[in-house]
Amino acid sequence: MKRNHLSLAIGLSLSLAAPLASAQDAATEADDAAAERSAVTLDAIQVTARKREETLQDVPVAVTAFTPESLDKLNIRDLGDLDAQVPNLTIYAARGSTSTVTAYIRGVGQADPLWGVDPGVGIYLDDVYIARPQGALLDVFDVERIEVLRGPQGTLYGKNTIGGAIKYISRGLPTEFGGMAELTVGSHGRLDAKAAVGGPIGGEDSGLRARVSLASLNHDGYGENLYTGQDVSDKEINVARVQLGAFVTEDFDVQFSMDWLDDQSGVRGAQMLVANPLAPGFLPLDDRYDIRSGMKNINDTTMKGASATLNWRVNDDWALKYVIAKRESDTETNIDFDTLPMPLVDVRAFYFDEQVSHELQANYDAGGRARGVMGLYLFNGDAGGQVLNHFNNPLIPPSLTNPLFGDTQGYVNTDSMAVYADWSFDLSDRLRLDVGARYTDEDKHAVALNRFYTDLSYTTPWATAANFDKTVNFKNVSPKISLDYQLSDEVMIYGLASRGFKSGGFNIRANTTAVPASGEPFDDEVVDSYEIGSKMSLLDQRLFLNLAYFHNKYKDIQLSVFTSYTLPDGSQSFFGDFTNAGRGTVQGIEVEYQFLPTENWLISGNLAWLDAEYDEFISAGVNIADSQRFTNAPEFSGAINVEYRTGLANGGNLSARVGYSYQSEVWPTTDLSPLIRQDGYGLVNAGVIWQINDAWMLSLQGSNLTDEEYRTTGYNIGAFGVVTGFYGPPRQYSLSARYSF
Repeated sequence: MKRNHLSLAIGLSLSLAAPLASAQDAATEADDAAAERSAVTLDAIQVTARKREETLQDVPVAVTAFTPESLDKLNIRDLGDLDAQVPNLTIYAARGSTSTVTAYIRGVGQADPLWGVDPGVGIYLDDVYIARPQGALLDVFDVERIEVLRGPQGTLYGKNTIGGAIKYISRGLPTEFGGMAELTVGSHGRLDAKAAVGGPIGGEDSGLRARVSLASLNHDGYGENLYTGQDVSDKEINVARVQLGAFVTEDFDVQFSMDWLDDQSGVRGAQMLVANPLAPGFLPLDDRYDIRSGMKNINDTTMKGASATLNWRVNDDWALKYVIAKRESDTETNIDFDTLPMPLVDVRAFYFDEQVSHELQANYDAGGRARGVMGLYLFNGDAGGQVLNHFNNPLIPPSLTNPLFGDTQGYVNTDSMAVYADWSFDLSDRLRLDVGARYTDEDKHAVALNRFYTDLSYTTPWATAANFDKTVNFKNVSPKISLDYQLSDEVMIYGLASRGFKSGGFNIRANTTAVPASGEPFDDEVVDSYEIGSKMSLLDQRLFLNLAYFHNKYKDIQLSVFTSYTLPDGSQSFFGDFTNAGRGTVQGIEVEYQFLPTENWLISGNLAWLDAEYDEFISAGVNIADSQRFTNAPEFSGAINVEYRTGLANGGNLSARVGYSYQSEVWPTTDLSPLIRQDGYGLVNAGVIWQINDAWMLSLQGSNLTDEEYRTTGYNIGAFGVVTGFYGPPRQYSLSARYSF
């Protein structure tokens, strides 16, 4: 595809200052006309969606890329802010946490952060897969690019990318000394500090380079715990990254990277949506962030990782890459499901995660009609912890089961091996074929010991709910084939068929005494995806359109369901079930656009339609598909951003943006509570950025300017009368100053 003169990414930066200056200096009317035609040009953006560098328009898949400039203009502070800017992406902080992620793409994902349950959207930090959601809602700082790949990425990424993949790519190691420092203040006591510095060590010819990036991100609570007086929904996150590189020759280098995150934020506030019949003296509060919890305000996560990457260009045709990485995280959190002073449903949870991965890639490109990548991937990880439950019904007499003190403890080991290949063949100057496949062999080994105790000390057990040590194996072949055809220099069309796979596992919350089947493994889930699309540049490269239609057959859908079971005394208690729902069909249309009516105006955004329906959902032997709905799958969504920018006489520039995003009705949880369901809503955002000169930049940003109240998720625990909702952030303002050198 001969389109390197043009690369389109929604939200990419536009180069204005130089063309404006050239128009002023033009000597002839012809030069003036030529300058006017090129007054707005798109930077050539390189992406690595297929694990080799390509311009975005060369990739026959649905992918959205963000540069540092577009992240600034769209006020993207963490991965959750990408939600409105990517078609059919739903991503937010999971329930009571600040940095635990819930991500869905095209209706495929996973909302349960407990160990033993894998995500459906893979998140990658500099080529390293982050296996657990704790700490994975990454904050954006010192970033080179973020790519969001929609649809199953089974061939090249494989593990847990059945819905898609999000790639967070840090800034690389610089050849010259430089850096930046940024300070942000704002509403709710916001105070963020970011800094980065890097360059060669021991002179530019030494071959040694380094970069250090730091961030401290803080704001006060959106609400208050009226029982303790403490803030809730506040933020206190510190992050650091260190990169070192030895560029031994032009053809061989070794790069090391270390990252660290410490999240000491308090718990997120949740609004009681209806009065709890077990606590008749407490009515719902008016403020959507206030709570009355009697539990300690603990919601701490630490995450750290280290990796080494070896790059060797063997010759002009072949390049090898080896990445070894280790990651680990620890979380302690208090979850007050009922949000009240008395213990109705109070949970203390401790999570840990350790993973080691190896990936060896071989890239071939001899400049001919064939090019491709092959690889071997190995992953071994332990995820586990302990969850201490305190369930109480004050309306029935005390007994051995009321209050009910229980715990869930154990771990799941995942040992996975995969081999993959993806090759492109130029069948003609205009027609290209891409074929690939990935073979995965994965063992899940689960150890669970779930017991009931006599009191809150959790020392004397009186019964065992589950005690097992089991292993299950999953094998899968995920193929892919695509054809793309260059209709003209302006229009490319493509067709794609691919498979995505997510391995099964064990319900670590199992209660084999009351629900014997809960100790058996659940099956892997598979998506077969068919997609057609087009990437176009029209109106003399002033209108850019990316279109995609997809049709997915979704099988053995894994669902985490909060339900209940019957205790020996006949009362009901909480049970977290995990099941394969059956089959579903998911189809949709996605549009991404940029329109440049004049050299000063830019209109960009996206539109999406999503139709997700169950074909089979077996419950108690009956197909109840017609009454079920997909979670986190709005039928309609989209965003529009209108930006005005102009060059300044001193070489700087000024830009102003207003944005509006919308999504239709969403069912956030599998219990399909109409009280937690979120109606359609829209958000208004705006910002002004003044690039004073090459060194200084000021940015004034506002988000959710109408202070829209919208739920992202919630809890419905019928056995204890709990119905609560977690809300997105309120209206916020911020002012940033950045100095670059």
